[in-house]
Amino acid sequence: MNNGMDSMIDMYLFETNSLLEQLENIMLEAEKAKAFSSEDIDEIFRIMHTIKGSSAMMEFDSISKIAHRVEDLFFIFRQNNTTNTFSEPMRKELFDLILKTNDFMCTEVAKIEQNEPITDNIDNFITDINTFIEKLNSNEASPAESAVVSKTDDKHNVPQNEASLQSIPATTSPYIIKILFDDGCGMEHLRAFMVKSSVAEAIGNIFKFYPEDVETNAETCNYIIDNGFFIFLDDENLVDSTVAAIKNSLNIASFEVMLNPALENTQKKGNESDAPSKEKAGSSVATSKSKANKGNNGSAASHQQTKQSIISVNLSKLDKLMAIVGEIVITESMVTSSPDLKGLKLDNFTKSARQLRKLTDELQDIAMSMRMVPISGVFNKMNRIVRDMGQSLNKDVRLTIIGENTELDKTIVDSINDPLIHIVRNSMDHGIEARVEDRIAAGKDPQGEVILEAKHTGSDIIITISDDGAGVDTEKVMEKAKRNGILTKPESEYTKKEALSLLLAAGFSTNEAVTEYSGRGVGMDVVKQNIEKVGGIVSIDSELGEGTCITLKIPLTLAIVDGMEIAVGKSTFTMPITNIRQSFKCEREDVILDSLGNEIIERMGNYYSIIRLHSLYNIETEITDIEDGILVWVEASDKSYCLFVDSFIGEQQVVVKPLPTYLNSFNIKNSGVAGCTILGDGNISIILDALSLHTAFMNSL
Repeated sequence: MNNGMDSMIDMYLFETNSLLEQLENIMLEAEKAKAFSSEDIDEIFRIMHTIKGSSAMMEFDSISKIAHRVEDLFFIFRQNNTTNTFSEPMRKELFDLILKTNDFMCTEVAKIEQNEPITDNIDNFITDINTFIEKLNSNEASPAESAVVSKTDDKHNVPQNEASLQSIPATTSPYIIKILFDDGCGMEHLRAFMVKSSVAEAIGNIFKFYPEDVETNAETCNYIIDNGFFIFLDDENLVDSTVAAIKNSLNIASFEVMLNPALENTQKKGNESDAPSKEKAGSSVATSKSKANKGNNGSAASHQQTKQSIISVNLSKLDKLMAIVGEIVITESMVTSSPDLKGLKLDNFTKSARQLRKLTDELQDIAMSMRMVPISGVFNKMNRIVRDMGQSLNKDVRLTIIGENTELDKTIVDSINDPLIHIVRNSMDHGIEARVEDRIAAGKDPQGEVILEAKHTGSDIIITISDDGAGVDTEKVMEKAKRNGILTKPESEYTKKEALSLLLAAGFSTNEAVTEYSGRGVGMDVVKQNIEKVGGIVSIDSELGEGTCITLKIPLTLAIVDGMEIAVGKSTFTMPITNIRQSFKCEREDVILDSLGNEIIERMGNYYSIIRLHSLYNIETEITDIEDGILVWVEASDKSYCLFVDSFIGEQQVVVKPLPTYLNSFNIKNSGVAGCTILGDGNISIILDALSLHTAFMNSL
């Protein structure tokens, strides 16, 4: 596939996914309100119209046909405004139908993303929509039917308007065709490219067009919206074939054929039998657009201004930008920390270096902010989970979202989608009581509540998923853990926090029976693994009879971390600051040995293993006495230990770089290594993974 087609596919996927997400949100909000506003109906109609056109343009016919039929359905609603008079069963049928259709289109778009063939047989969906339309027609009589007919058949009877000859590009061609696309159809540059391709098939590549770079330059959208897309012909005999090709193209609002005003100050005139001076598709829609444009110039200008200020960028380009910024940060540090400058008094250099650091920090902040996206996209998907499970489990539950505009790295947003889905499902299935009577008896609102909240805390984001359900019975958890053989110490020694953390163990489930949503023993351990992959931590808190709260602590970005540089022998390591609770010196008598002869130390009433980094990695060092080095109290997820190192070098913000691929065969990431970074002096520092470091230590015993 060539680059031009790749660009078109990427644009199609981005636009369609956004529109389908928007459609689902509108439907869920309307279902809660038990009514559609006129704006909702117009917006859904626009969404379906756009998906229909862009899918047909990309030759994804099944998606286009379904979108077309849903568009017809909402066209009836636009004409008759009947949705708010539906009976409850019919309203439920409508919402279920559109949401099911939306799910199908989402699945098909996902197949396109994975280069899989899409479904051809859509008869069941078309039949369901047609059946619903028949019910409407039987209830609403003939106006609805005529409304659909007028939309599809009355195409070419709009009175002609005088075309503006302004903004025509300079050309020597005598014949000019100006094409305008449907307002708000989107991807105008790609639609222009498809028109150009259709004309080329009809007459060959013997014409010119403007803008010339519509295939590759998305910024031409703004020009086409404001001025139109132009085709230039040198031969009058080509006009009819060109017009025929344009007529068969999608999303054409109007077009006009003119003589070049620079050559002759007359316009080619004619009626339907000649080359038409102006044609419009879809009279009822086109007329309303014309009126809207006349009455809302300010709004249209504002909309176009928004389009001009926002562009979509491929994530791989942002990754490359971040990598380059990281190199600049490292290079700047290497220059200012060069040993050649030691002992020299360079006032001007110091001043310039300070300014360079300021600019580098600003560049770094901007590059990072470009990767940040609101978490609302993930949070809003949970509305559908709560809605569907509420109906399936016969539970009345509301979802409350707080802090949906909180931003974090796009890569992390994508990675937390599945964990959030599973946690919300757990809240619905395990948390909220099955019987309303039980909630009332406990003095609770008959309607259950699940709360999603996100907030920033320094360089991390805290996401909490809480419910006001039955809570977790830790005694049952301990009984199940004992039966499964996953207890690592006597039952009496487990704290409440440790008992709740057993819910994160592999294969653990408190459900006795397998249901559609749970009981298979696959779940919270996967949530834990996925969150830990992005450097996050999962914790659980619950009160029996009051509810459960699951907290995810996740770094805002994976690209740059605040780290503490530590020295062991001649080697340098970086431990993320977020994993360090405390550092301290100790005496020999503070260290005790367990039954296996391993060193442990007491801190704040608890005992922690001592991991000697030089022993784990076989590093030669002169500092082996516990009194000479430093102990770093490290916490990662539910693991805590004390790391013995030679000394601290200092705190530094480092750019995380992946390990060379040839090291993958050594399984080095399971040895406590997360990546590496280049320090200001040019040396390489290994970035430690606090959790896998503990695992590597336990495996070495």
